[in-house]
Amino acid sequence: MPDQARRAALERLLARRPQLVDGGLAVLAAAVALPATVGGHSAPGVLEPGTGVTGAGWLWFVVVHVPLVWRRRSPDGVFWLVLCLSVASVLSGVTGVFLVSVPLCALYAVARYLPPVRLLPVAVAFVLVVGLGWLRDRPAPATLIGIGSLATAIAVTGILVRQRLAYLDERDRRLRAELDHRAMTTVAAERAQIAREVHDIVAHNLAVMVALTEGAAHTAWNDPRRTVEMVDQASAAGRAALGDMRRLVGLLRDGGAWTGDQAREVDLAPQPGLADLDELVGQVRAAGLRVAFTREGPVGVRGSGLGLAVYRVVQEALTNILKHAGPNARAEVRLRSTAEGLELEVVDDGGDRPAPATSSGGNGLVGIAERAAAYGGTVETGPADQGWRVRVRFTGGPGDPP
Repeated sequence: MPDQARRAALERLLARRPQLVDGGLAVLAAAVALPATVGGHSAPGVLEPGTGVTGAGWLWFVVVHVPLVWRRRSPDGVFWLVLCLSVASVLSGVTGVFLVSVPLCALYAVARYLPPVRLLPVAVAFVLVVGLGWLRDRPAPATLIGIGSLATAIAVTGILVRQRLAYLDERDRRLRAELDHRAMTTVAAERAQIAREVHDIVAHNLAVMVALTEGAAHTAWNDPRRTVEMVDQASAAGRAALGDMRRLVGLLRDGGAWTGDQAREVDLAPQPGLADLDELVGQVRAAGLRVAFTREGPVGVRGSGLGLAVYRVVQEALTNILKHAGPNARAEVRLRSTAEGLELEVVDDGGDRPAPATSSGGNGLVGIAERAAAYGGTVETGPADQGWRVRVRFTGGPGDPP
């Protein structure tokens, strides 16, 4: 582990100080050219080693290599400087292999870090200088061909490396953008789901509590015992809503681990499902709405997600009846199991108040449509006689959606 930490620290340092890497490459280039520079044995010239660098020639050897330290900061500027220093070294009588190897290193930097249009004048200048040196010293043609082939290979390699790294950078950018988009989509979906849960819990329990407290106000003088029962039921509905809200808040907390008193305080009970529909209908009946509940066909084993969706749709539909239907309203909940899935219908007679001509377009109906769509279902809502009908078909089949 310490070795990995030191390696990571070294990588961060080199990323912040690229001149250190380029300085090391300049030293490496000098070390590679050093043996031929010291032991040159051919005729002097730019294209072939001379008789060895001595005296002031070592100054030129160092000066020509130094600009490579800034090859990434200004690739073409470093190339022109190196080329001018190489020509000046030859004119002063100092020759050697380094006068070819260093310009080739600078040529690679131009091909690697700059677009091809910036490479063209650099390549032309390199060819001209090498050609003039060949015309002056007349070495073997194979030397000129070798240097030209090497320069071409170096330039092509630099271009390919630049394109490959650009492709990898673009791929990483697209991958990060896709991951960010997926994360944002997931967060948006989770927020929408939480918003639906909060709406269903708050709207239903508040509607039940309002209905119970209004009923208790009407019976306070005539039937005190019934008033107490309705107040107790309203209190129970409030406690249930509070527990559900605490559970949802608990789901939003990081970690999600609850123990001891916290687990008892934040009621982490399972989500309601098909088995809880009778209790839901009973709660609405206690609030004063006359509700009939019928089942047709064996429901069988259904996924918890589908059961929660059905429960929330029934809850929202009955809540709307409590809020919008008139006094003495009657409602009927029908749940039918078919080979294709589940069919749910909630209808009321409007009570003593006529049904609205159109939907209010609130969050409740939007939530019903979203829950049905999650299981490939369809929703139909509209007036029915004097009341309102909500019909939902869940065609996603048993189990949770993928």
